[in-house]
Amino acid sequence: MAKQEFQTEVNQLLHLIIHSLYSHPEIFLRELISNSSDALDKLRHLTLVDDAYKTVPFDPRIDLELDEEAKTLTISDTGIGMNEEDLVSHLGTIARSGTKNFLSQLSGDARKDSNLIGQFGVGFYSAFMVADKIEVVSRKAGEEQAWRWTSDGQHGYDIEPASREVAGTTILLHFNEEGKQYANSWRLREIVKKYSNHIAFPIFLTYDKSDWNAEEKKSTKVRTTEQVNAASALWRRPKSELTDEDYKELYKSITGDSQDPLFWFHTKAEGSLEYTTLFYIPSKAPLDLYQADYRVGVKLYVKRVFIMDDAKELLPQYLRFVRGIIDSEDLPLNVSREILQQNRVLTSIRTASVKKILSELKSIASNKPDEYLKFIAEYNRPLKEGLYGDYANRELLLDLIRFKSTKVEGLTSLSEVMARMNAGQKSIYYITGGAESLLRTSPLLEIYKKKDIEVLILDDDFDEIVFAGIDKCGEIDLKSVNKASAGEDLKDEAESDKTDSEAKAESLKPLLDKLKATLGDRVKDVRASVRLADSPSCIVSDEEEPSLQMQQMLRAMGQKDIPAPLPTLEINPDHEIVKKLLARPSNGDATTEDAAWLLFDQALLMEGVPLKDPATFVQRLNRVLNASI
Repeated sequence: MAKQEFQTEVNQLLHLIIHSLYSHPEIFLRELISNSSDALDKLRHLTLVDDAYKTVPFDPRIDLELDEEAKTLTISDTGIGMNEEDLVSHLGTIARSGTKNFLSQLSGDARKDSNLIGQFGVGFYSAFMVADKIEVVSRKAGEEQAWRWTSDGQHGYDIEPASREVAGTTILLHFNEEGKQYANSWRLREIVKKYSNHIAFPIFLTYDKSDWNAEEKKSTKVRTTEQVNAASALWRRPKSELTDEDYKELYKSITGDSQDPLFWFHTKAEGSLEYTTLFYIPSKAPLDLYQADYRVGVKLYVKRVFIMDDAKELLPQYLRFVRGIIDSEDLPLNVSREILQQNRVLTSIRTASVKKILSELKSIASNKPDEYLKFIAEYNRPLKEGLYGDYANRELLLDLIRFKSTKVEGLTSLSEVMARMNAGQKSIYYITGGAESLLRTSPLLEIYKKKDIEVLILDDDFDEIVFAGIDKCGEIDLKSVNKASAGEDLKDEAESDKTDSEAKAESLKPLLDKLKATLGDRVKDVRASVRLADSPSCIVSDEEEPSLQMQQMLRAMGQKDIPAPLPTLEINPDHEIVKKLLARPSNGDATTEDAAWLLFDQALLMEGVPLKDPATFVQRLNRVLNASI
């Protein structure tokens, strides 16, 4: 017998499960039955498409055998099974990045976080909530040797050779005090119906049934085996036959989530292609949503045969939060992940599924705005990601996304922004480049506030990249106030002031030339601004150039060799500082030179860009302060 220790992470996880996470201990049975169902799915698939397994007998079933007196429960399946290496890999480690996240998400009061169970594939380990000893006997399909894995969940595990007549896995649970409540046939039957009724394989419960003996006039125990699930693919049944509870319980079963989903969309397509889809939107965003190795949430079936649950080709990446099932009548059973990438049938299903999900969300946004805001609170950011790559659905995505604004509290849609546009306003404006608090106080917004023009606050770090490629919403232009071209719009909208502006710019030319000469190769140009009202200066970029903050972000991501386009400094001709500078001597004035750099540096600071030489900035500031006191 080989005695082995759990990995450190597993020890921590088991300790938390056993001692803290008891709010929903009944989920142990759901998890173990789901594992058995997966094992049966895998073997069925192999017997259909792999010549090495076509001679392996496949009699799919899951058996629960209860011994009320001994307080034990056995869960058996005739699935793919495991060999010694699999037992060590699957039951001695948790080979998923989610484990660390699971542990890090638990607070000091772990009990209130118990809804995290199931969200990280805890699966088998949840059985230690109700058992103080677990024995696993498994034989892998195509192999003769079986193996026994035994553990108390505290002191590692033992592995030794064993025997099993057919391939599959048997799990024997020795209930602890908390688990003894489940040594009850009625309770087990209810849990199966609640969580696993849809499992496509028959689940049988063997137990001692009380039977009244009329001759002896007493109740006797008769060992009975009964099927306790419907064993039908719920998603293939007509929607009219299904209740909300049916949908919710299926969702919990296939995802391990303890909370109800926000929405679900059930579609059966018939015609040139036949397929069924059932998609769910979780009420809370998956915790791996922004990890590169996120867990795929959609399972692929072909003619009710499970094919895979880790194919990222089923839906675009920005919809990675969607959970559910795609069941096709037209894909081959031996479809591989490589074939999926170029398969026309799947491409058609994927295209239709994306449109279905987005159109359903649009309907909810129109008819149930309060419910839709719950969705937006979790998934607004992933929808924005879709703008970058899903050109076919860009208009629909723009309609679904919600924005912060200078005009309203909370979030708003672009259609609402259009309805509020001023008479004669040609564009919808937005600002990017940092935290919301920084953007709302940006000098770039001053003229828009003065003219009562709404500006959208885009404070997600990738907003500049995403929206740089979008120049229209319907027939309305979308423009960044960070770009120099937005100032041209303001000139057009202030045509009556055009002559006055040109006169100011002409009188300001000597100072502009002086400032540009002083700043040298740090700026592309220095010019009079039409967008400033209260601040003396601001930084803008040309239309096709990334902002200074975007350049910083790209370098932080490892792109060290990106070009560094120079910014343009705009100064406010109506500001007192500028007027005083204009009145100073034009040559050899050290104070004007200090002021030029301070105007530039403060504009950088307002953009959230750190200064290259803070010490020199402080020295200049001290000189100006000293002269002014």
